[in-house]
Amino acid sequence: MVKFSKELEAQLIPEWKDAFVNYWQLKKNIKKIKLSRIPKQTQDIDTNFGLSILDPIRSLVKKIRHKFPNPHDKADTIQVRSNKAIEGGEKDEDEEEQQHHHGKEEEEEEDQVSESDELVQLFSEEDEVRMFFERLDEELDKVNQFYRTKETEFLERGENLNKQLQNLLDLKQILTDRQRKNFQSRSNSGHLLRSWSSSARNSDLSESPTEFEETPGQTPETDSVIAALERNGVNFIGSEVRSKTKNGKPKMSMRIDIPTTTPTRSISAVTSMLWEDLVNNPKKEGAGDFINRKKIQCAEKMIRGAFVELYRGLGLLKTYSSLNMVAFIKILKKFDKVSNQQASGNYLKSVKRSHFISSDKVVRLMDEVESIFTRHFANNDRKKAMKFLRPQHHRDSHMVTFFVGLFTGCFVSLFSVYAILAHLSGLFSPGTEAGYMETVYPVFSAFALLSLHLFMYGCNLFMWKSTRINYNFIFEFTPSTALKYRDAFLICTSFMTAVVGAMVVHLLLRSSGFSPTQVDAIPGFLLLFVIGLLICPFNIFYRPTRYCFLRIIRNIVCSPFYKVLMVDFFMADQLTSQIPLLRHMESTACYFLARSFRTHRYETCKSGRLYRELAYVISFAPYYWRAMQCARRWFDECDPKHLANMGKYVSAMVAAGARITYANQKTELWLVVVLVTSVLATVYQLYWDFVQDWNLLNPKSKNPWLRDDLILKNKSIYYVSIVLNLVLRVAWVETVTRFNVGMLESRMLDFFLASLEVIRRGHWNFYRLENEHLNNVGKFRAVNAVPLPFRETDSDG
Repeated sequence: MVKFSKELEAQLIPEWKDAFVNYWQLKKNIKKIKLSRIPKQTQDIDTNFGLSILDPIRSLVKKIRHKFPNPHDKADTIQVRSNKAIEGGEKDEDEEEQQHHHGKEEEEEEDQVSESDELVQLFSEEDEVRMFFERLDEELDKVNQFYRTKETEFLERGENLNKQLQNLLDLKQILTDRQRKNFQSRSNSGHLLRSWSSSARNSDLSESPTEFEETPGQTPETDSVIAALERNGVNFIGSEVRSKTKNGKPKMSMRIDIPTTTPTRSISAVTSMLWEDLVNNPKKEGAGDFINRKKIQCAEKMIRGAFVELYRGLGLLKTYSSLNMVAFIKILKKFDKVSNQQASGNYLKSVKRSHFISSDKVVRLMDEVESIFTRHFANNDRKKAMKFLRPQHHRDSHMVTFFVGLFTGCFVSLFSVYAILAHLSGLFSPGTEAGYMETVYPVFSAFALLSLHLFMYGCNLFMWKSTRINYNFIFEFTPSTALKYRDAFLICTSFMTAVVGAMVVHLLLRSSGFSPTQVDAIPGFLLLFVIGLLICPFNIFYRPTRYCFLRIIRNIVCSPFYKVLMVDFFMADQLTSQIPLLRHMESTACYFLARSFRTHRYETCKSGRLYRELAYVISFAPYYWRAMQCARRWFDECDPKHLANMGKYVSAMVAAGARITYANQKTELWLVVVLVTSVLATVYQLYWDFVQDWNLLNPKSKNPWLRDDLILKNKSIYYVSIVLNLVLRVAWVETVTRFNVGMLESRMLDFFLASLEVIRRGHWNFYRLENEHLNNVGKFRAVNAVPLPFRETDSDG
């Protein structure tokens, strides 16, 4: 049977952990009560495992106290005992009657000893019980206060969403009237069009992306809807009619605020702003360009997402209430068991009368959200609505664990076979190593680096889950399709098994006498197979994860036109650690596009000017994308810290360019440039890693040079991580002090350093997300704040 403390630790909401009942501290208070009930003589026996040289002195003091008792101590004893009797103490009157059967001297000595021991016990027990109930009252007040705050927040959000939904329905009615009028005018001209059904007011407009042109006037129904909106204090932008109240003050004007999260929306926002400023006629009556189908589609999607997040928050608050109630019940039962009293009944009555239990506003609002969502966003299909509101979590399958072990064993076996075959065939001899290193090595090393990154990501997922870091919420992943650590390990092991298998087949075919032109095409086929699997439209091999990855890569490449989310710049940081992989992909693409696998002229790519220039572009691209993301975040949030972060990536670009130039032109001038730029970039990066991304090196922290809140219990791990990150950050020194080794050793050394950078990035990932999680915990942020489309601004009239 699992202890409740472990169940509470596993089920509580991580971001609200500090707002829950401190069940563990209350258990400590009960333990103190239990210890205070143990007689003092028993405690002395337990604590003193041998005789002490002070025992004769103690016995002498006891005799003196027996002969000359202190009257104040006696008065205190009587007072405490009377209080104990009022509280239902354990002293019975039968004990006093039995004492009259003993001798007078014996009775006085025993009475003095028992009163002395009981005095200590009663004092300590009363204090601990009082401290327990005081702490229990504090926890109850904390829970009630937090529940009231969150309940008020969600109720206000629900009321605001109802207003947003009503505005959306009214605008959809205007579009319906406009469509009906267009249908009537075109039907009179002989055109046959399909009309909307009467339920178009509540239908999903995402299936009809066509925009409608503005008509010279509105129907009476449209006028009535606009009048209803204006009676609520809202009127349309560009409308001069009804623009002021009776007192001459401007009313509120309503805009549809669609976030510029995509390039299309960004360009549309800029052009709309220019059109309104330069071309639009402010005297034009009616709704103007404000009402169009595309904006209504986006507004509906935003409101639907806001309802989903509101329902999720209400569910979390309901879980918060039930878990705290169970915690109060459990802790009071423990108190009754230890104190041999029945005090939990009366206290539980006050707990049940508390606001976090007695209030039913959350449950009623959840029912209302379910009804609204089913009616307006699921076409009255409750099953469809529940798929959005309550997404089901996939259970962990033992089959995944089985295949992880199977592919791991296959990988180890195949790699051993490959090593033996390479040695027997003399693959790495001076005569054959050049061709192999130029054709096969870039492809297989790229796959190896990618697999290592997947393995590190699986380790990150395992650690995040073990430490209760809510990475799905931080990355805004869908819980039903989010990748788990077992899935990451399965992808990694299956991927490496396929790659090493291809390497073994390549060696076997070469040893069997096949033409190198045919054999060296195997890495190209493997690369095409992986790309085809990545873009495969069929629902196989983690399609949601593959498409999510492609979408994130698209957002990164098109920076700064897409709104930057946490997952976007997190993935962009991963790319900055995979520049060797991108360089290998460049070599592979050039090798196969130039058909060097047929001619075996390996110098074709390296001697070309375009190839050398692309080396700079590929080395700059990840840093450039990351810098553009920082610029976009500064534009959206107006936080100068993002500009400072952008400077870090600009310095990394300069350092990378200097190192590439030095590799081609090894002069003393470029060596000095490499040292200066690399040192500055490294210091910049280390500062940002430790202080900004990890929030460590705080001299005023209660944990020396760390931070106040730490998830890992062993503090030494953080100090080791700081040193490890420092060492791996200066691995670029190898590019300056190049050892005089052969081609094989040089390539293996490059692969080793690239692997170290991937390991450093995986190590960085854990602490980066830990810091983000602690920021959410500090702000009690467990639900995403979805922006709403309709906002009210002052109108100039």
